[in-house]
Amino acid sequence: MGFLRSAATTTTAAAAVAALSFTSLSSPSSSSSSSSFSLPQALKFQSFSINKPIDHLGLSKNLTKPPSALHMDAPSSDYKPSSPQNGAVLPDLLTEFMVDMKCDGCVNAVKNKLNTLTGVKNVEVDLSNQVVRVLGSSPVKSMSEALEQTGRKARLIGQGVPEDFLVSAAVSEFKGPNIFGVVRLAQVNMELARVEANFSGLPTGKHGWSINEYGDLTKGVASTGKVFNPTTEKKPLGDLGTLEADEDGKAFFSGTKDKLRVSDLIGRSIAVYSTEDKSDKGLTAAVIARSAGVGENYKKLCTCDGTTIWEASDADFVTSKV
Repeated sequence: MGFLRSAATTTTAAAAVAALSFTSLSSPSSSSSSSSFSLPQALKFQSFSINKPIDHLGLSKNLTKPPSALHMDAPSSDYKPSSPQNGAVLPDLLTEFMVDMKCDGCVNAVKNKLNTLTGVKNVEVDLSNQVVRVLGSSPVKSMSEALEQTGRKARLIGQGVPEDFLVSAAVSEFKGPNIFGVVRLAQVNMELARVEANFSGLPTGKHGWSINEYGDLTKGVASTGKVFNPTTEKKPLGDLGTLEADEDGKAFFSGTKDKLRVSDLIGRSIAVYSTEDKSDKGLTAAVIARSAGVGENYKKLCTCDGTTIWEASDADFVTSKV
């Protein structure tokens, strides 16, 4: 009996310590005068502190400490789907923008505008570093346009999940002379990637498009090889389905792709064809390059005039030749 009383006392004490620790961690920090989030030593998410190395199935990397400290409940690799778009159920991602903001009024305008979008679940702002972080399933194009509508310049600087993979995001840029576009790929978990594309200059109608084996563009689409297919499935993994261009030659796509790993795509290409069945020689192609994930691409200042330099540019979603 003495032993049981001792064990019960120990268990009770341990529970009390755990409860005290949880209360301490859960208590709100002092708020910044520029926004509603707190500023601890390191950027901390629900599941980990970002200044510590993470081992995610052997494909994780060490993340460096970013200059800001935004608190947000992050999507884990066990994602919960949000509202369907273009026929697909999109998972939540964290998306980071650099936004030209000068005061609390700017912060409120940005938050209020983004919160009107379908799929946006949370918005946090770091005024001092001009970083806006959005959690949700809304496409990058929709968020970029909403930010621009507030009268402020906005640049995409990162997308992914804090439980970062070796390569969590990639981009393929089509730079003309006739067809322009951007395709973005983001890893959601080990078995799912999110794909978003925006094109202009396409012939009106339906076009097949795919991830092809090689990034060799010396002969256009003809030198990019077959559709990427590391599996034995009859339908190649790299088959992205159909793009439908409107009468102005514009096409937009937002969806997901099962079993697609972004790290396997770097150096390959994305090709767009004249026909839906890809039976022609192809219209255009662009190489897939690694893109910044969450917390990897904070602003730098030009030493000559203090101009802010960002990864993305106004040409990201330009619908005609500049």
